[in-house]
Amino acid sequence: MPAQITVSVDGAERPVPIGTTAGGLLIDELGGAARGAGAIVVARVDGELRDLAHVLTAGAVVEAVTIDSPDGLAVLRHSTAHVLAQAVQQAHPDARLGIGPPVRDGFYYDFDVATPFTPEDVKALEKAMQRIVNEGQTFVRRVVTDDQARAELAAEPYKLELIGLKGNAADAAEGAANEVGAGELTIYDNVGRDGQVVWKDLCRGPHLPTTKLITNGFSLMRTAAAYWRGSEKNPQLQRVYGTAWPTKDELRAYVDRLAEAERRDHRKLGAELDLFSFPDEIGSGLAVFHPRGGVIRKAMEDYSRQRHEESGYEFVYSPHITKSALFETSGHLDWYAEGMYPPMHLDAELDADGAVRKPGQDYYLKPMNCPFHCLVFRARGRSYRELPLRMFEFGSVYRYEKSGVVHGLTRVRGMTQDDAHIYVAVDQIESELALLLTFVLDLLKDYGLDDFYLELSTKNPDKYVGSDEVWQQATDTLRKVAQDSGLELVPDPGGAAFYGPKISVQARDAIGRTWQMSTIQLDFNLPERFGLEYQAADGTRQRPVMIHRALFGSVERFFAVLLEHYAGAFPAWLAPVQVVAIPVADVFTDHLHDVAARLRAQGIRVEVDTSDDRFPKKIRNAQKAKVPFMLIAGEDDVSKGAVSFRYRDGSQKNAVPVDDAITEIVAAVRTRAATP
Repeated sequence: MPAQITVSVDGAERPVPIGTTAGGLLIDELGGAARGAGAIVVARVDGELRDLAHVLTAGAVVEAVTIDSPDGLAVLRHSTAHVLAQAVQQAHPDARLGIGPPVRDGFYYDFDVATPFTPEDVKALEKAMQRIVNEGQTFVRRVVTDDQARAELAAEPYKLELIGLKGNAADAAEGAANEVGAGELTIYDNVGRDGQVVWKDLCRGPHLPTTKLITNGFSLMRTAAAYWRGSEKNPQLQRVYGTAWPTKDELRAYVDRLAEAERRDHRKLGAELDLFSFPDEIGSGLAVFHPRGGVIRKAMEDYSRQRHEESGYEFVYSPHITKSALFETSGHLDWYAEGMYPPMHLDAELDADGAVRKPGQDYYLKPMNCPFHCLVFRARGRSYRELPLRMFEFGSVYRYEKSGVVHGLTRVRGMTQDDAHIYVAVDQIESELALLLTFVLDLLKDYGLDDFYLELSTKNPDKYVGSDEVWQQATDTLRKVAQDSGLELVPDPGGAAFYGPKISVQARDAIGRTWQMSTIQLDFNLPERFGLEYQAADGTRQRPVMIHRALFGSVERFFAVLLEHYAGAFPAWLAPVQVVAIPVADVFTDHLHDVAARLRAQGIRVEVDTSDDRFPKKIRNAQKAKVPFMLIAGEDDVSKGAVSFRYRDGSQKNAVPVDDAITEIVAAVRTRAATP
């Protein structure tokens, strides 16, 4: 009988022969499926993901990872990226390999090729990938020394560069950690049925046991240009994006979701509905809102102001620029300078010879509102009786985002934050956070979002200020408040800003996409840096704690989220035009003008269509503009003092008394009701 070791699987210890692999154990123990959504594709051994071919050692704790789990999907997509790279080098032997990591819902791989890929090239690559998949090649891990890797990959300059960055790859480029880590180097061979190595790549793994598991649930989506390691100073590569799913049905469902997301794209809807634009004359990432977009934005902001007033917030205002000293004190110039616009050097005075008589000062466009609010707090003596002190501002901020990441209204360079900063005593922290989280969730629900979970971002060990003890206290407090909310809490290790941990509210929209919404950050550090104090009940001077809170995140981004969530069909209270009155013939126009006047007196945004278009075209125009309510008047309506009531979904009620129609519309707007 062969010698045995003891391992743990599915929570139970089990003796197995020496040399047992993770795959052999799991498939024997759990009956793991070879194909399909429940297929076991890798194992978690002592907390680390391993190939199924990994040989187990005594005491190993082994868990199955299926292809439809988050880790399993990442492995599937990373393996598919390797198949793509193999197909590219088969078709273009001179192509040099960059990086090919899994990303959300898919993967990409960067290539240095002589000419950009065409759509026809992409179709040919998909067919070549399918042939590789059908061959059933195996992924075989092989440990190599640095020198061996350099020798084998001598023709791959980008891989050689990554080898030199071993241990620092995560900071070197997005996805580089999938290639090399701080430990041993490994190469994955793609081995054909005859046992010969068909292709290889530098990679940490793990990978699927065979390409057969990729089936036909993959697709190449698009190509783009990408600088090596994200720097404009480096060569420009060709990036091919793809997606991969356990089954063809899941791939089809994903493609359908993409089509729906494209239909809802806020940039497309913004142009169609005449809401906003990005004129070249102004600059990248700087939006202007058109009148109809301005109406929606004003309605959003007005309701937010109302709710803040009702909840005890005080409104403050701060300028768009400031001397550099403010951001030196806050720490932003130490930690955030790359995200700020360059300084403006002003106020220098020169004598007749050009010598500096009075040195100038650097001014910056503000990227944050929080330092200004600290100055408001510090402007006079404060008492414990004023705490919690809740300051609120719709403050314009400016951040120099790289051109490659600017995207419609969701990633801009100029934005308006609905920024609140709340100053509390230490013994008020937990109760104020709980109150604040409830306020945030309730207000988001009023705008039509109601599917949430929370994310807790903790300290980045390489980028923070303040003591470890203070960070731990702040993190523990936020975690407790989040858990007490009853919502799912997801960890985000290292994701905090430099001054404190945060809770972020993640909201799912109408088609299931997740958006980061409100953030709540607990900060013991800025009050220290600005020397903020208040007089406590016992007469001592105490340091307040500061809570940062952006509810929308930015007005622009929240506008985009709502536009896509509603696919442009805003509920009546947010719609730029709430009612269009349409006469069947010109003779009935006066009747509708009278109705419109009564609606306007109730604060309703109404238009009477007196254009030369035919009646059916007027109906289509209103539906295309996604107007919630259409009031139609013909001879019967006028004779009865009524209107025909047509909804956005095409349903209609005839001969509705004018008083009843006005009551229904006003109620829908004032209660922020969903609109058909």
